[in-house]
Amino acid sequence: MTEDAPWLVVGLGNPGREYAANRHNVGFMVADLLASRVGGKFGKAKRVVAEVAEGRLGFGGPKLILVKPLTFMNLSGAPVVALAQFFKVPVEQVIAVHDELDVPFGQVRAKLGGGEGGHNGLRSMSKSLGTKEYARVRFGIGRPPGRQEPADFVLADFAGAERKELDFLVDRAADVVEAVVHEGVEWAQNKYHGS
Repeated sequence: MTEDAPWLVVGLGNPGREYAANRHNVGFMVADLLASRVGGKFGKAKRVVAEVAEGRLGFGGPKLILVKPLTFMNLSGAPVVALAQFFKVPVEQVIAVHDELDVPFGQVRAKLGGGEGGHNGLRSMSKSLGTKEYARVRFGIGRPPGRQEPADFVLADFAGAERKELDFLVDRAADVVEAVVHEGVEWAQNKYHGS
């Protein structure tokens, strides 16, 4: 961990109003909440297809560069690597926040590295960064019911019952991101995985 380097927190999602409430866009939702917590405001980045907000976690705390790539999910990596280079963020201080089919709805998990589980946003990030060894905050959406295709499921809005819990879970995911920044992935796992 580099003391003076900022953290790059990437909320994965798709641009456009029609995708805003999709399960696949929960990374954008968490990024929006984190921006409000650190007093940042999203604006279009120069020369990069992304929205960026900046702020500090607490007075004198670590600096966060919050990113919402606007390239669509499967091309997320290019703006991420461009911003990591611009802000001189080491890969150990990159966090992807994304929806996760392999985690039940209602659970948020922190993880370092590993596979992409078919997630096109992660696959693009790993390819562009040249490594899978970055932190992830995985927002559980569970598996689709019946024979529904996973691609259709992730591009659908959260169900009515899920929406009742969504604000709480987005808040928890933001807490997990903050825990990873302050204390590391392992500490965040110990604190949040049991509940």
